[in-house]
Amino acid sequence: MYDQQTESLWHNLTGEPVVGSLARSGIKLKVLPVTITTWENWLRDHPDTVVLDINTGYERDYTPGKPYGNYFASPDTMFPASPRDQRLPPKTYVFALQLNGQPKAYPLEMLSKKGVINDTLAGVNLTILADATTRTARAYERRGHSFAPGGTPTTVVEQKSGEVWQVQEEHLVNPHGGERLPRLGGHVSYWFGWYAFYPKTEVYTE
Repeated sequence: MYDQQTESLWHNLTGEPVVGSLARSGIKLKVLPVTITTWENWLRDHPDTVVLDINTGYERDYTPGKPYGNYFASPDTMFPASPRDQRLPPKTYVFALQLNGQPKAYPLEMLSKKGVINDTLAGVNLTILADATTRTARAYERRGHSFAPGGTPTTVVEQKSGEVWQVQEEHLVNPHGGERLPRLGGHVSYWFGWYAFYPKTEVYTE
């Protein structure tokens, strides 16, 4: 990431400025929740969304799939990266979190098979909803709750009570009692990229 005010380059996985006047300043950005999904699925849930025009006035072609299509389709990395770890193939998509200084990577394909997983990381109970076909992953605090897939993409079921909760971008919401569970910021990344900066990361397994 590049910011024009200070002409600094920021690392998108660590949130730290690495080149420019802010490098080595100790500043670190807060990780905010971001959703990768398809336009069809996003528009279904957010019909009032407006869209940036892909005709930017610059020569680069931003047609869907064009900028990095060949790279995404290849098993090879664009450049040498180290260190490497053999627990997963280098370009495995992972949903990665770091809570209270403890990193953990969740393979998207494994998450997608379950649809919903309940886990605990660094003392925080969390639930993750995922779909590998769209690279979509959302994590929420679950506190004392445990969830299972609901009947629709926008619902989950609380396992103890059987109540249906609504999946919203910022919260899981119990429409009956009004309880709201906040979303947690994370990254969808290639495994080799996440591991290079977080070599002490755990890997979720079944």
